[in-house]
Amino acid sequence: MTHIRSSSSGSMFAGFAIVSACLCFLPKAGAAELHQTIDQLIAQKAGGSVAAPADDAEFLRRIFIDLTGKLPAPAEARKFLADKDKAKRKTLIDSLLASDDFPRRMQEAFTAMLLERRTDTQVPDAEWERYLRDSFARNKPWNQLVSELLFVDEKDETLKPASKFFLVTGRNDENLRTEDVARLFLGRDITCSQCHDHPEIADYAQDDYFGLFTYLKDKPAEASIEYESVFGPGKHTTGPRLPGGEELEIPTFEKDQKEEAAKYRPRLLLSRNLPTAENELFVRNSVNRFWFLMMGRGLVHPLDLHHEDNPPSHPRLLDTMAAEFVAHNFDVKWLLREIALSDSYQRSSILPNGVALKDAPPQLYRMAILKPLTPEQMGWCIAGATGNLDWLLEAPVPDNSEFTHFDYINGRVDQFPQNFPDVMKLFVGVYSNPPGEAEVDFTPSMGHALFLMNDQGVLDWLKPKSGNLVERLSNLNDAATVADELYISALTRPPADEEVAEVAAYLTQNKDRRTEALGELVWALISSAEFRMNH
Repeated sequence: MTHIRSSSSGSMFAGFAIVSACLCFLPKAGAAELHQTIDQLIAQKAGGSVAAPADDAEFLRRIFIDLTGKLPAPAEARKFLADKDKAKRKTLIDSLLASDDFPRRMQEAFTAMLLERRTDTQVPDAEWERYLRDSFARNKPWNQLVSELLFVDEKDETLKPASKFFLVTGRNDENLRTEDVARLFLGRDITCSQCHDHPEIADYAQDDYFGLFTYLKDKPAEASIEYESVFGPGKHTTGPRLPGGEELEIPTFEKDQKEEAAKYRPRLLLSRNLPTAENELFVRNSVNRFWFLMMGRGLVHPLDLHHEDNPPSHPRLLDTMAAEFVAHNFDVKWLLREIALSDSYQRSSILPNGVALKDAPPQLYRMAILKPLTPEQMGWCIAGATGNLDWLLEAPVPDNSEFTHFDYINGRVDQFPQNFPDVMKLFVGVYSNPPGEAEVDFTPSMGHALFLMNDQGVLDWLKPKSGNLVERLSNLNDAATVADELYISALTRPPADEEVAEVAAYLTQNKDRRTEALGELVWALISSAEFRMNH
């Protein structure tokens, strides 16, 4: 048995030891909790006054959408708004993190983030979704979850759904696999490093590209590759290597050593060596993506451009969160809870008095950043706001439903879906980016507006149906009561005096068609910018 020799000397990671690098920021006895440290470090770079705390209604809507993907029911909203307990926000955060909606919300968010709307037929969507939901429900350590995504032993039926990560369309291409693993788990878009060192980013080297490329091989015999830069002659060779790390020595085996060779499958070793506490790139990328999920912008932004010339907006904060995430064994619920408890998260989205928008860029976090609702959140929130969610969830789902957004939009299916899974397929089809495109920035389109304006199925939700919002409004006589129920249901807040007056005036003008007018008022709110954004 012979070995491939290592071509690199030096430490495993150039920025090795997040933990040791950040010891000065780790909490000591009596030190601030992470959410307090977040606020201290954000304040240090704010450059001026910050927005006031969000009022209870703004906070309630924001935290429900972020942690459950949907709106609170009107009764839940009224109860929270009437509660005088000073600890009610903390209580609510803990309650939502413990709810069944939280793992489902995480499953939806990370399906979109990890698969990027790509599909596959070998692992049914339901099995993948159940795997992710169960993982987040158990609060599986994040590094363990990523390890499972990177390598699934074909004999392990319990983890078979995780293999969908590499089975989706396009990832049979070895270059795309390499680039996606680098983007999603290391925060590096190394696409331009395939043929040469990145021309603009010194940190992204061709050696790193092919080190990761080789790590994704399935057999030890494939664990070496020869490559050449288009900008200069000369062959180079590498085995498996993480960016900035040492090349891994992979033994060579005889044909009768299959059992021993299986232990050295490069992708198996990658699943052990990439998602570790010592891998600074992995840990920093992980906390940056969870921060983005809650705050609407990464400390490093864009999310997949971690490099020396694009430093984090708050370096000490990223280091501190990374160290704490490791210290808490990659506990996702703990990290999201600490972010949610911070004043920085609970800030109003309204500019501080006397501050111009140009002086409060999003990277300073002086106010809450507006976050567009995801396709899934649009489905949950519109169905919930219009009062149609309960019956949709209770409706039977046909076995092996063949409903598709494409068929519906192109007139091949006449009926609007009558169960929630198919409704979600439609909303994802309408509001999502094309397959393979990360959903990070807000990309509104005319199609989004036309869907709410013209789709007969959505408009039918605005007609009276047992228990839905228009039916409830139809049973109310007083315009102020109508306005209150309307705004609490759709926007999770009481109406302002002028909004009550507008509702009253509109109902008076349309007293001969009151039911239709009520549906139009609901439509006006669910198609508003206030509804479209999580603020």
